Amino acid sequence: MAVVTTGFFDGVHLGHRKVIEKLVSSSRKRGEEAVLVTFRPHPRAVFQQDARSLRLLTSFDEKEGILRSLGVDRIEVVHFTKEFGALTAEEYLRDYVRDRFGATAIVVGYDNRFGSDGISGGALFSLASSLGIEAIPAEFEPGPGGKAVSSTRIRAALSEGRVDDAAAMLGRDYSLHGVVVEGNRLGRTIGFPTANMQLYEPLKLIPGRGVYETRVETLGRQFTGMTNIGVRPTLGKGNALTVETNIFDFDEEIYGRDITIYFVRKIRDEIPFPSLEALAAQLARDREAIIVSK
Repeated sequence: MAVVTTGFFDGVHLGHRKVIEKLVSSSRKRGEEAVLVTFRPHPRAVFQQDARSLRLLTSFDEKEGILRSLGVDRIEVVHFTKEFGALTAEEYLRDYVRDRFGATAIVVGYDNRFGSDGISGGALFSLASSLGIEAIPAEFEPGPGGKAVSSTRIRAALSEGRVDDAAAMLGRDYSLHGVVVEGNRLGRTIGFPTANMQLYEPLKLIPGRGVYETRVETLGRQFTGMTNIGVRPTLGKGNALTVETNIFDFDEEIYGRDITIYFVRKIRDEIPFPSLEALAAQLARDREAIIVSK
């Protein structure tokens, strides 16, 4: 016996959290499991709806960790296929939510639509009831600016470098997780050694180009840093996009080690400089601006 909610939950943002809070509280009152049903891969990738531009706010492991921390008892993953996507709302609720996952109730967000027929609102509640499933609405809570929080809005904010706006909608600082790989060591020659990151999740969204104040986790410790995302235009054209972080007060070898970067705020855009000396001078000013703000 379980209370169920269902969706992709990319980012597990503040809007998602209202649904999950209702899921957990309802399951506790009923003495049942709190079960969250999610999908893999993203439906957009299966139906090729701008699949090339699809970027995720959370890897599966990140999403699972956040959901567990919010009190979800069980996470069920459905392999999303075109055949699965063709199920009607009735087929999905009956065959999966009720029969496969044991739902006595389903928590529904304010904008949830179910099945290939896109049933929502009162029609969804009536359908669930006819199948012996109680539909429980989650309260709508507007985000910053009175607007609904959505993964789409968060992706847009991050792509524009507005990491603070994204954090306000996520309820936490946005992060990237990966492994430190060897770069060209240019930063070391100008006095700003950097840890170059290779992401573990290649579909993870990388914020827009620029220099950011960041918090850095590596070797089990936390540091302040500044992260440059860009193509290093001072070195010429045709460079690949890199994520490289200068970690303050740190001088240890971490090639091949895990690193997580949390974005605090954008300092400036990425711009070309006439010389490496000019670049180093600007990096010194960027560093000072971050230190002074602490």
